[in-house]
Amino acid sequence: MSTTFRVLVVGCSYAGLSASIHLLDECDTRGSPISVEITIVDERDGFYHLIGSPLAMADRKFAEKAWVEFRNIKALQRPNVHFIQGTISKVDCANKTATITEKRGQPAEKSRTETYDYFVAATGLRRPWPVVPQARTRKEYLEETGRHIDAVYSNTAPVLVVGGGAVGIEMAAELKVVKPDLHVVLAHSRSKLMSAEPIPDSVRECVYDAVVRGGVQVLLNHRLKGQTPAENSSGAAVHHVEFENGDTMVASEVIFAVSKSVPSTDFLPSQTLNEEGYVNVEPNLQFQRVHPTSPDSEGLSEAVARCHFAVGDAKNWSGIKRCGAAMHTGKYAGLNMYQLMIQDVTGKEPSFLTLDPVPPMIAIAVGKEAVAYGPEGMSHGPQIMRSYFEEDLGFRICWDHMRLGEAKV
Repeated sequence: MSTTFRVLVVGCSYAGLSASIHLLDECDTRGSPISVEITIVDERDGFYHLIGSPLAMADRKFAEKAWVEFRNIKALQRPNVHFIQGTISKVDCANKTATITEKRGQPAEKSRTETYDYFVAATGLRRPWPVVPQARTRKEYLEETGRHIDAVYSNTAPVLVVGGGAVGIEMAAELKVVKPDLHVVLAHSRSKLMSAEPIPDSVRECVYDAVVRGGVQVLLNHRLKGQTPAENSSGAAVHHVEFENGDTMVASEVIFAVSKSVPSTDFLPSQTLNEEGYVNVEPNLQFQRVHPTSPDSEGLSEAVARCHFAVGDAKNWSGIKRCGAAMHTGKYAGLNMYQLMIQDVTGKEPSFLTLDPVPPMIAIAVGKEAVAYGPEGMSHGPQIMRSYFEEDLGFRICWDHMRLGEAKV
């Protein structure tokens, strides 16, 4: 087939990588091959294993592993796959153009307009430090995490982790695994851990028990009021911490794991988003059609919406945000895009894969054990840790699942 389709994928984490890999597989191996040119845009210069952050922030050796530069992802070293390190500021869905600010060394920037036939929004959520490293290059990331690790381990005073959600729990637990003699305190403002998640209290209690077994001191109903820089008896810098209930403590470091993650979708037209900024999608991951409410209002026609997909955490869909779900939706988007390309060339009606409503499910690593919950119920223990996360918080599982280390023959 002589037609070459230009695909623009914005965001190169689990969902964006999965969409790209599965589209390439379909185009290469099916009976009707399709020619594609894929351009991937990301602020970073590589793939960062996001769910491994608690361990990357505690262990230098793992930090080296958790960030892989794009040039070292063998599966995408192909002449028809191009990477742009930069940010996207605007997408014109009707005209199929995107404005990209490309990073060409600091502080130089170059703005460019990219045209496309198909578009994938895989930008996920914007999370603050220290939930996620803020560096844009692997070199800066290693310096950033290295400073954090040095600060955490250089003092004998307790380390305080603020926030008893999944991130705070995993951060506190990984610190104890890496340095068992470190005094780690986890403070949470509510009466139960993971209070914001739609899970039963029995799961919360199981997680609490696992955290305590891992050697972390847990302070429930402790909302942080403030902290003041101070010095201990040996002159080392510490923080005098005060809670709203009147309790106080001295901490060597205060790690904030409390944040409201925000969808990174402000480059998209407002009519494609819900009130929280998530992209409204059809069950096949295409942008949802929008009918104009007045002659002056903008809509999103079926012809335009069919060429635009949203995957991963950026989309508006049921279920708890998870990397497994992100890879799954990326796969569906890649396969469905291929169906549309076949339709564009041959007129054959597409057969789409579609998402069902996703019930609450979660797996959380708590040191040397894990707790998993889903429609089948709850399971926990060291064997669940091995099954869901292995020894590297799921890095090998995700890497091999997406076949990122397999070069195209």
